[in-house]
Amino acid sequence: MELNLITTTYADVRSALLERREIALLDVREEHIHAQAHPLFAAQLSLSRLELLAYARLPRRDVAVVTLDDEGAAGGRAERAAQRLLELGYTRVAVFSGGVKAWAAAGGELFSDVNVPSKSFGELVDTTLHTPALAASEVKALLDARADVVVVDVRRFDEYQAMNIPGAISVPGAELVLRVPELAPDPATRVIVNCAGRTRSIIGAQSLVNAGLPNPVAALRNGTIGWILDGLEESLEHGQTRHFPPVTAPTRQLAAQRARAVAERAGVKWVTLDAIGPWQSQSGRTTYFVDVRDPDEYLAGHLPGFCSVPGGQLVQETEMTATVRGARLVLADTDGARAAMTASWLAQMDWEVYVLTPPSAAAWHETGAWQTPLPPLPDVPIIAPATLAQWQQSSEPPLVIDLTTYANYQRAHIPGAWYALRADYHSALARLPRASRYVLTCLSGLLGYYSLKEFAALIADREGVEVYALDGGTNAWQAAGLPLEQETRLASDPIDRYRRPYEGTDHNPQAMQAYLDWEFGLVDQLARDGTHHFRVLQP
Repeated sequence: MELNLITTTYADVRSALLERREIALLDVREEHIHAQAHPLFAAQLSLSRLELLAYARLPRRDVAVVTLDDEGAAGGRAERAAQRLLELGYTRVAVFSGGVKAWAAAGGELFSDVNVPSKSFGELVDTTLHTPALAASEVKALLDARADVVVVDVRRFDEYQAMNIPGAISVPGAELVLRVPELAPDPATRVIVNCAGRTRSIIGAQSLVNAGLPNPVAALRNGTIGWILDGLEESLEHGQTRHFPPVTAPTRQLAAQRARAVAERAGVKWVTLDAIGPWQSQSGRTTYFVDVRDPDEYLAGHLPGFCSVPGGQLVQETEMTATVRGARLVLADTDGARAAMTASWLAQMDWEVYVLTPPSAAAWHETGAWQTPLPPLPDVPIIAPATLAQWQQSSEPPLVIDLTTYANYQRAHIPGAWYALRADYHSALARLPRASRYVLTCLSGLLGYYSLKEFAALIADREGVEVYALDGGTNAWQAAGLPLEQETRLASDPIDRYRRPYEGTDHNPQAMQAYLDWEFGLVDQLARDGTHHFRVLQP
């Protein structure tokens, strides 16, 4: 069903941002392309995965949504995404006329890399407050001298395990104000905060300063990138499991008091569980409900309707959760420290943010992982893994198309499967061998369901060809005990994810230095853009 599409311009979007009106500016290109150039508040949400993420990231169906691609061409990704969003029930969808090129032509600032609002805010904090920092060589000297130092790594635990500064303990960002007092109970102990680059180190160290921790605090300047560029790569540790310990009740109470004082100065408000009931209807105002605790705590028990995003990552990747700029956020924890500290930063980034007054233990009754809201599954032909396995032994085996992320595809996939981007079906068909049967899958199988009719329409002129979705996807295939392989077959270029210069263990010094140089330039870009409304709280 074709629906009429409307267009919008740079002046319209800029006006909404300056007036703090709710708007979701969606860059529907793949992440690698998004990272080359995009507007400051363009949140990347690929056309390839739209149905999997739209209802969670755009919870209010009548919010203003603008789709953006390279050029805004007829039939391009922005138009196709807008069409799909309208079919999903969104009522105020527009295509950005002329795409990213038109944004630049109108005088709009373009940013590279990912999570730019958070990273540019971190640089603004550092420029304004001159957050204490030590160079890698200075930290290494302290460690070699066995000085009274505690190093805390504020990244996700999987990032920490890939590589860490010698002796560092994993304390993801929002946990710092709660956990560091017991890791460094002597006020004379120096606390050094590190991440991969700069942002989380700066925000983490400044969190401890803002909260009034009596210890001397410093960020590791330029994080593990700086460590490597200083020639210290061989001293990095790998596969470590050091993790923050439990805290006592007095420490928990003190942390909550410190965090609340900072949050109140930042303009954060508190709200009760009863009061947010009407907000959960998403009527007239977009609201995100986020549990900022450690993921293991969330799995053990959480509040209904709250998704799990640890506070440090929420500050680092805000647009990946709160995609609607100008929306409201409600943050929850069980102690009052982690939510308040996270909220203090979001408020400075010009979000309307509330901390939920921790309800009674009985309220945290849901267990398990967050169930992302999804559109109803379309009625399409499906097959079971056992049937696919039988067909693969026939004289004319089906061609399996795997729509998962390239990282998942590389790890393992169904034997013979080809990797393809769902948004790239048309060009992928030119690389795919012809077959009489096609089977669409991803890890969950959902993308096969959602995209089958689109794929079938592209090959409608081929007589006698059948297309199926794999019920339960590759996960169901593996659960049935069926084999997987790693041989690569590419029908699309693997551009669904941008490789960060600081990721993994194979390091390119030139790319790392270029990344640092880019971060140093973000404050000037913020000034030229002029739409951010960021403010930095004085400690």
